[in-house]
Amino acid sequence: QVQLMESGGGLVQTGGSLRLSCVVSGRIFSRNPMAWYRQAPGKQRELVARITSSGATTYAGSVKGRFTVSRDNAKNTAYLQMNSLSTEDTGVYYCNLPVVVNVEGATYDYWGQGTQVTVSS
Repeated sequence: QVQLMESGGGLVQTGGSLRLSCVVSGRIFSRNPMAWYRQAPGKQRELVARITSSGATTYAGSVKGRFTVSRDNAKNTAYLQMNSLSTEDTGVYYCNLPVVVNVEGATYDYWGQGTQVTVSS
């Protein structure tokens, strides 16, 4: 049974920082990529950052230079360090673990329950 548990959300003022964590149960963490998504009120869920099993990272343009995604395979944990936060970053943040399920590359997505990030002006 694979479970993802986020933590670290909260209320912060504009310009502040937060670090989100996502702990993954099970033994599949180290060999799979991880991703962070967010969903603002009234908007679709969007990809924020992604990290491969080997540590290569990609970011949405809106967060590049402000957010850093990382992972600690020994702790089965992924992190999202968020700096210079703005009100536009407000939303529920979800961690995602996509697992390849067949030779064609189809994936099954595991999701955490989400953690609320609110940035006040």
